[in-house]
Amino acid sequence: MTRSMTAFARQEQVFDTGTLSWELRSVNQRYLEPHIRLPDQFRDLEPTVRDHLRHSLTRGKVECNLRWHANVSESQLHINQDLVLQLNQAADQIAAIVGPTRQYTALELMQWPGVLQEQSSDAHLLQADALALFKRTMEEFIGHREREGEALNQLIVQRLDRIDDIVAKVAAQLPHILQTQKQNLSDKLKDLAIELDPARLEQEAVLVANKADVAEELDRLSTHVNEVRRTLNQSQAIGRRLDFLMQELNREANTLCSKSIVAETTLDAVELKVLIEQMREQIQNIE
Repeated sequence: MTRSMTAFARQEQVFDTGTLSWELRSVNQRYLEPHIRLPDQFRDLEPTVRDHLRHSLTRGKVECNLRWHANVSESQLHINQDLVLQLNQAADQIAAIVGPTRQYTALELMQWPGVLQEQSSDAHLLQADALALFKRTMEEFIGHREREGEALNQLIVQRLDRIDDIVAKVAAQLPHILQTQKQNLSDKLKDLAIELDPARLEQEAVLVANKADVAEELDRLSTHVNEVRRTLNQSQAIGRRLDFLMQELNREANTLCSKSIVAETTLDAVELKVLIEQMREQIQNIE
């Protein structure tokens, strides 16, 4: 199954005490690079979330954001008195070193992470709900990657079909091209009124034919195309292998272009390079 590295998913669930929402997005990246943002009361989930990402994905820069909007009331908030005392003691110590400074206001203390804490009837239950919601979001996220990957797969297959057509066309024309080149060499020698030993003439014709013979390049192009098709049907991550195969296809197209002795074959080689570059651009988004 071909997967894209570009995807987005969002899931939200409403509870009596508030609303949880996960948002996942990813772009292409050479390796797996997760960025996880969690509210303080959900920090314990980070190792589990990171492990789930590592087992489900292999490549891509992935951003995972969890938001928790509590239904706040007076009974649901309490002051972390120990933390407030520690902050005030730290401020006093700093003042003793650098002299009197502006003290914290009550509003500034309330904004300090962890000073205001939301009470929950069951913090573990809320974390379990958040983890379950994350797994559902991941299912949507992976489904998005697979759908976009399937679209990329079809675009690549269309270009592979066109490459097969070009290779077959050049292969069919090759005997005629070589025969024409041999005849052109013979005609030029006649025009110059140069008498050559038939064996020598045949030898020169063979040398010219060898330089212009692209049958080997055509065979390798077909082989690489078949390998790309096989790779597209694999279940594991295939992006790096496809990128390597694009390099090999491009190498053969360059050789075909350099060996070309007729304008039509040159144009065919140029079209091959365009098709390969189009595939390469699409493959940059494949996991």
